[in-house]
Amino acid sequence: MHQPQDDPTTRAGREPATTQARRRVLIVATGRDRGALAAARAFRRAGWYVGVGTPEGGGSLGASTACDATFHVPRPRDGSAGFIEGVRRAAEADTFDVVFGGGDDWMAALAAYREQIPVPVAHPDFGVIETILDKLRLARHAEKAGLASPRTELATDEALARWSGPLVVKCKEHWAPGHVHPLRIEAKLFDSPAAARAQVERIRAAGAQAILQEPVDGTLGALIGVFHDGRLLGRTQQVSTRLWPTPNGASARASTVAVDEVLVGKVEAMLLDVGWHGLVELQFLTGHDGVPHLIDFNGRFYGSLALAESARPGLVHTWALSALGAQPSLLADATPGKRYTWLTGDLRRARIERRGGLLRDLAGTLLWSARARHSIWDPRDVGPSVSLALRRFRRP
Repeated sequence: MHQPQDDPTTRAGREPATTQARRRVLIVATGRDRGALAAARAFRRAGWYVGVGTPEGGGSLGASTACDATFHVPRPRDGSAGFIEGVRRAAEADTFDVVFGGGDDWMAALAAYREQIPVPVAHPDFGVIETILDKLRLARHAEKAGLASPRTELATDEALARWSGPLVVKCKEHWAPGHVHPLRIEAKLFDSPAAARAQVERIRAAGAQAILQEPVDGTLGALIGVFHDGRLLGRTQQVSTRLWPTPNGASARASTVAVDEVLVGKVEAMLLDVGWHGLVELQFLTGHDGVPHLIDFNGRFYGSLALAESARPGLVHTWALSALGAQPSLLADATPGKRYTWLTGDLRRARIERRGGLLRDLAGTLLWSARARHSIWDPRDVGPSVSLALRRFRRP
């Protein structure tokens, strides 16, 4: 591959000279992004040349055998000049067909600064990204499509004064052009508005807007696929049985289940109304009444992507082809019964929850993981696991 010798921000690739005609993808994300790692591995299996740009210049993501080249790309903050320059330097060092952002801020920045980036951006226009990252706008679109969603209000002083009972406090949006500080402050559950006020003030102090959301007591699930020409392709539905942080975190364990056709119909109507295209992971909480309530919209690589790619291979490959204007093949639904584990998160959860006792919970966690697709560990690609282990070992 072409590799400038005087550029310390890049690393020589592993691609044989005979494969230079392969399609080439650039992923920009943090070096510890589990979803970006799953995507890089999936692209490699599909025959793509993979470059990654991270603030660390690689990190555990760059340690993967799926990665052909690494670049230093700062996070998109403080006007994003450094971010734009980092992507441009990567594009000058290697020719890429398409670029993806690994998190909400990376995705939004690529969309916002599309005209300044010399690589085709896979994500929709910034106006569409703004809509799906805005919890209030998303709730309105969900209601219009017939999807249930929790009661959601802007966290004004008046709203706090009239709210009664438990509530979840979230950031209204996760990224905006020109912000120095990250707007993504994790959602937290509180027993009362009085207990929640400090979190609201914390979000305001960061330059963001807070929202109040009614808690839904239910099981976390998700509907995943690639939305193209009004249809959801490669439909994958999953249910999470363990979460970290407990009890309201990300999937530490999940399994694929049969696709709910009624839910898919409403989701497709919402995505069409929003103007979406590409990969989507919609998260739902389903209570005892059996009604799924939409709580989050991930339009980029997400934490448990490894499960979807193992149960229905080809999702990110299809997304990339559609982003390049190619007509993607129809993808069948994912196979039900496939397992996923984020083992580190699940072990941490077991130490806290101790279901049936600490030893029983730890043993059950290890038994589950033995037949599951892992978020990071892969015996064919041990570099990311080794990199993370060394980083924890060196931590003071």
